[in-house]
Amino acid sequence: MHPLETYLSELQKVRLSQAGVAETSYYTALANLLNDTGKTLKPKILCVLQLTNTGAGNPDGGLYTADQFDKRAPGTLQPGQLPARGAIEVKAVSDDAKATAQGEQVRRYCERYGQVLVTNYRDFILVVRDASGQPEILESYSLAANEPAFWSAAATPRATASRHGERFLGYLQRVMLHNAELASPQDLAWFLASYARDAKARIDAESSGELPALAAVREALEEALGLKFEGEKGEHFFRSSLVQTLFYGVFSAWVLWAKQNPPNSKQRFDWRTAAFYLQVPMIAKLFHLVADPHSLKNLGLDEVLDWTGTVLHRVDRRAFFDKFQESHAVQYFYEPFLEAFDPELRKQLGVWYTPPEIVKYMVERVDTVLREELHLPDGLADKNVYVLDPCCGTGSFLVEVLDRIHRTLVERGGDALLARDLKDAAQHRVFGFEILPAPFVVSHLQLGLFLQNAGAPLSEAKHERVGVYLTNALTGWEPPHGPKKRFLFPELEAERDAADEVKRDKPILVVLGNPPV
Repeated sequence: MHPLETYLSELQKVRLSQAGVAETSYYTALANLLNDTGKTLKPKILCVLQLTNTGAGNPDGGLYTADQFDKRAPGTLQPGQLPARGAIEVKAVSDDAKATAQGEQVRRYCERYGQVLVTNYRDFILVVRDASGQPEILESYSLAANEPAFWSAAATPRATASRHGERFLGYLQRVMLHNAELASPQDLAWFLASYARDAKARIDAESSGELPALAAVREALEEALGLKFEGEKGEHFFRSSLVQTLFYGVFSAWVLWAKQNPPNSKQRFDWRTAAFYLQVPMIAKLFHLVADPHSLKNLGLDEVLDWTGTVLHRVDRRAFFDKFQESHAVQYFYEPFLEAFDPELRKQLGVWYTPPEIVKYMVERVDTVLREELHLPDGLADKNVYVLDPCCGTGSFLVEVLDRIHRTLVERGGDALLARDLKDAAQHRVFGFEILPAPFVVSHLQLGLFLQNAGAPLSEAKHERVGVYLTNALTGWEPPHGPKKRFLFPELEAERDAADEVKRDKPILVVLGNPPV
């Protein structure tokens, strides 16, 4: 049984008994819900009810991590422990949770414990300290608009859990993780995926036919990919791609923003400026279409993106970028995101992580064949060798190809022209095709960072880009019959034309990669 279904059933039993009181009689159901959620996390989170007064009053409960308990005495907290994941303030179902969240009592708890989860059993509100130390309402979730609607929903717990279950548990998980250290790429991928699921649920609640902005995005993607989003699978693909583009556009912009703003800077990333950092016209246009302010507001996505911006601000950037660069985290950052966000689409499209050892072996083997069997002493670095990964994903094979070219140029006795030759290869000889907008965005980020670290950064002023294109690798190899189709947006038309030029005119010698299966 889903934890939300269990929670509602237990509340309903207490209410129907007519033997309880408005607030405390429902504590056990709430604690069970929070514990069922907390045991899914690492470390596990446990709810303890009725805390002692540590100087700010007696909270109704607290959220503790498993390591705060004494291992020698199971269930016993170590002395002097405050709830690591904040306090809990509970009111009756009939009370106004927002008024409670803005009250003096919660202010004291927030000051003492860092964050407070306020609930009246139907509304859940996370209150945290802002930059100045004052209480601030962050995320909230409502199971029903008012008390009668809530008890009506509780009377049909399975149906209510079907509507709210995934989003609601995601919300509670984020509440429990809010005070946790956020430094690894995998942890950030989980948060992005959690917000993305919430965003997709909001889109799914609307009809795309009623939203002209989404209709424009649909037409643009259909034109770019040469396919139609038809039937249930097509609609799923479109909406999933829409959300991924939005969140990976924000993520990529944040990474590029972070490169320009050191961790000790007081500047704060604003997701509304994301398009400014996305230099590839196709990416910037696609993100602009998806992030249309009117559409975001209608769907409530601006709220979710505000929460996402807060999470990005929480990241320990020094620790994050150490791991991000040293282990090439971008190459596998997308897979954990998609696994958490949309495992069905991941399986359908064959998005699987290729271990770096396999990528490196395949690229080195190709380089050796070029040198020994085709008698090209410079291998992949030879200016006559054109490379294509037709399903490039986040660009792991392309990065390894460029790394092999870079090492060859250095071994050959790198000179002042090394950076120019490497960048020329990335722009005009090493190509990738990708049908999914999100990994397409990430591949540009990955390759751009590689070139930057190799001393051959792309020039924003000259609008330089790498040779990765959003396109259907199965179409466009033959010239069209009749006049060329005009696209709704010139940026997408230019992307189509550039991809078609690679397909029809470039003398591709090497095709490598890990295509979907």
